[in-house]
Amino acid sequence: MIDNYGRSIDYLRISVTDLCNLRCRYCMPEEGVPKQPHSTIMTFEEIVSAAKAAAATGIRKIRITGGEPLVRRGIVSLCRELSSIEGINEVCMTTNGTLLRRFAEQLKDAGVSRLNISLDTLVPEKYNYITRLGNLSDALEGIDAAFDAGFDSIKINNVLTGGFNDDEIEAFVDMTRDRSIEVRFIELMPIGGGIDFDTSKFISCHHVLERVPELEPLELRDGVAELYRLPEAPGRVGLIRPISHKFCDSCNKIRLTSDGMLKPCLHSDREISLRGKDCSEMEEIIRGAILEKPEVRCALDSENPSMAGRDMNMIGG
Repeated sequence: MIDNYGRSIDYLRISVTDLCNLRCRYCMPEEGVPKQPHSTIMTFEEIVSAAKAAAATGIRKIRITGGEPLVRRGIVSLCRELSSIEGINEVCMTTNGTLLRRFAEQLKDAGVSRLNISLDTLVPEKYNYITRLGNLSDALEGIDAAFDAGFDSIKINNVLTGGFNDDEIEAFVDMTRDRSIEVRFIELMPIGGGIDFDTSKFISCHHVLERVPELEPLELRDGVAELYRLPEAPGRVGLIRPISHKFCDSCNKIRLTSDGMLKPCLHSDREISLRGKDCSEMEEIIRGAILEKPEVRCALDSENPSMAGRDMNMIGG
């Protein structure tokens, strides 16, 4: 479906839970989040209905997110149902990777075609610090399990944070030398847990190009990611610049939160409920939400935090 500004909206991100087995400092409070009553979280039946309604509007790609989607019971069955919906060409998932040793093969068999794995450091002590609960070995073994399961292209999402992981840029780029990994460096956004980060924490993606000048630009883009490659490397490097560069003119997505609220724009507090609606009613709401997408997002910098009104674990990463 084409919105009011000529953008083709074909991508739906669905959060299936706001819970996570980690507590990343820019995403969740240290104590975690209160477990919501079962009645407030979308059932799988509601999620499938929403996805079918979205497909009827022209949505072709679905990404399953959280929190951590793999902590929700029955997630593999949901992925199988979503991948079988007529019109849906691609089902992907964003995960922290720590549970992939158990789930990678099952996800592949269920029709999940691509995985994005959140990984902000390759130093065990720093990983434990930023996640508060995690072990780096679990995430690295999860990446290996994904390749072993047949996922032939893995994306690593790395949130650049000054004074924390900016000294690891070269190490992450090196991951692309021998495997078809796309390392995506993402600028830290002032949203949710990230709002409290002072300006010294912000690192522009341009810093990656300064640190690794041998990166060669590619002519193609991958959504909002600018793509680069080391000479003759099988992998790629993506730069995602939500702060230093607005890419609203190419935004093709809408989001569905775990409690059933449709967000036309990540950084707006505008939300429309899909709860209690049948598939045809959902389709009508989704069409309206697409037409409500703003032309540009709000100002976004250290003095102007996101107006999203929620932490990213509640919206869907």
